[in-house]
Amino acid sequence: MADGIRLGLRALVYAVLGGAALIAIGTVVSVLGPMLALDLYTPPVAAWWTVFTAITVQGVPFLLLGTVVSAAIGAFVPERVFQRLLPRRTVLAVPVAGAAGVVLPGCECASVPVAGSLMRRGVAPAAALAFLLSAPAINPVVLVATSVAFPGQPEMVLGRLVASLATAVVMGWLWARFGREEWLRPPKRGTAHEPGGGPRAFVSGLQHDFLHAGGFLVLGAAAAATFGIVVPTSVLEVFTGSAWLSVLLLAVLAVVLCVCSEADAFVAASLSGFSPTARLAFMVVGPMVDLKLIALQTGTFGRSFALRFSSVTWLVAVASSVLVGWWLL
Repeated sequence: MADGIRLGLRALVYAVLGGAALIAIGTVVSVLGPMLALDLYTPPVAAWWTVFTAITVQGVPFLLLGTVVSAAIGAFVPERVFQRLLPRRTVLAVPVAGAAGVVLPGCECASVPVAGSLMRRGVAPAAALAFLLSAPAINPVVLVATSVAFPGQPEMVLGRLVASLATAVVMGWLWARFGREEWLRPPKRGTAHEPGGGPRAFVSGLQHDFLHAGGFLVLGAAAAATFGIVVPTSVLEVFTGSAWLSVLLLAVLAVVLCVCSEADAFVAASLSGFSPTARLAFMVVGPMVDLKLIALQTGTFGRSFALRFSSVTWLVAVASSVLVGWWLL
């Protein structure tokens, strides 16, 4: 009992100190980076530092939340729990897992390690992937934020819920039907976590998942910041006059801007020059496909999976947004 308490306290200290250290590093970088950029007389470098720091600091708390949940699932939740909660048939387990995403307030940074842990505990990959896509998009925090960003427009909240859940379920079914084992590198049992469960397994899993996923979060943030300063704003103005091109443009911007799902509704609301359907596409695509999420998926499930899954998810999310937007907006 005493050993368990000590291990639990140690894990808590690791989590708090690790998150605080990353936030402190990001804060220092955000201060020194622009100063260094000004000294070098390169304003684009200052902009790069600002975007990179914002994405990293924004994602760290949710990444920490996801790794804590992931480690807790792997260490303390018996495999039979998931077998009882989810239907045995994959075609039924996918929508149940997608709807279950509403109970986890977090962004896409948290969903990847949680989905990996679900696969380790015996959940069908199709169901775990449906949960991975739905959790950042339909949780209560995101829906409340959307209602605040679009006051008096409940159809935007409903549209986001329906289009996001439909995308998650369709992608789960597509993976169940067409996915191949060689495309997915599932997390293996006993490699990153102590066998047998318990506090020791929780500490081991927390250390591995946080450090592993944190590195890919940084890589994704750097890629998003680089793209953000390369594309000139004048290019964006060309697309606002076309309804179809505006949808595609905001769907692409959602991938490269990497805005957290708890904040993307406010960004979408500020894009008043675009159609409601285009702004809906921005909110549906962002939590499911962006550069940092692709990087996290690559590190967790392999590059072959990330490229295929992200590409198809983007197409399904855009199609769902257009259909729901035509129906509701």
